[in-house]
Amino acid sequence: MSSRRVTEAERQAKLAAVRAEQSRKQRRRTVLIASVAGVLVLALVGVAAAVIIGEGRQQAALEAAADADIEGVETFEDLTFNHVTTTVDYPQAPPVGGDHNAAWLNCGVYAETVPDENAVHSLEHGAVWLAYDPSLPADEVDRLEALAEGNAYVLVSPYEGMDAPVVATSWGYRLALESADDERLPVFVEKYLLNPELSEVGAPCSNGVGTPA
Repeated sequence: MSSRRVTEAERQAKLAAVRAEQSRKQRRRTVLIASVAGVLVLALVGVAAAVIIGEGRQQAALEAAADADIEGVETFEDLTFNHVTTTVDYPQAPPVGGDHNAAWLNCGVYAETVPDENAVHSLEHGAVWLAYDPSLPADEVDRLEALAEGNAYVLVSPYEGMDAPVVATSWGYRLALESADDERLPVFVEKYLLNPELSEVGAPCSNGVGTPA
């Protein structure tokens, strides 16, 4: 973490700017869908409109679920924020916070394991890390990767030695799952992505280290 502590007002302004950019991207996607639908026959226009309405309802339901507690989420407090140049022996696998490397890991999808110390710095910036056992079936890996599409603050990677096939983490929070199909997974992403509790929320999750696929 930088030596300068941001004020609450600065933190909220930074978070609002990141959220606004994501909203603009979502609106552009919706406009694109509507524009394409406009050149189709009437029946297809009706189908496209139904899809958009359905997606809106699904998003509303997701946001409502994220407002409540999520069963199985573990909470970790008193995590340290120091920058270190050595490896760190984290008590969780994958880690949920603590001392970390000064360079953050670029968010995105990775086919190989990533350094804990860099990934933890990304969590400090508000990222959600979706780690999976390397033996997870390919179709379930695809579901995890889909959650990272169009989202600049989601990290997906394989991870050895976990206590569950899929583990979702954000800074200070952890959810172990038996399957990528678990309905709690997208709710966790919705609830803890860009968590405003963090002093560095909204700081970059790009232009760091690592090359996502």
